[in-house]
Amino acid sequence: MPPDQMANVPGPLIWEIVKKNNSFLVKEFGNGTAKVQFSKETNNLCNVHSFKHSGLANRKTVTIQPGGKDLSVVLATSKTKKQNNPSISLQKSVMKKEFPRMVKAVVNQVSDNYYRVDLKKAALARLSAVHRSLKVAKSGVKKRNRQAV
Repeated sequence: MPPDQMANVPGPLIWEIVKKNNSFLVKEFGNGTAKVQFSKETNNLCNVHSFKHSGLANRKTVTIQPGGKDLSVVLATSKTKKQNNPSISLQKSVMKKEFPRMVKAVVNQVSDNYYRVDLKKAALARLSAVHRSLKVAKSGVKKRNRQAV
């Protein structure tokens, strides 16, 4: 069967198949015997193992990653029409602006376009974490600790 005629499988069915065991699942033990499940999927904003955040089960996904050597951030959303072709299924946009303009771009892409309104808080949290990790520490004269003398 050609890829353009493949059957579309609904997201909840994919989640029921994948939720118990998949290659991206990471099980950690929390307090006592309580298990905490994380996920290493590519399009999972919070790295939480749940249907809401799953990059495998949802047709519309959002991911925010560091861009490269420069201080850029990549915002990628999945195209709903190109699900069968993974190489072109993501629409990527590189943001090299100051932080408030990046926030405005993410809010516009995620919630103002009604793409995934439920992921707005998670996308902003991920953006701030990625932006914070890209900041370079100021190098200068280190202050001497006067108490250690």
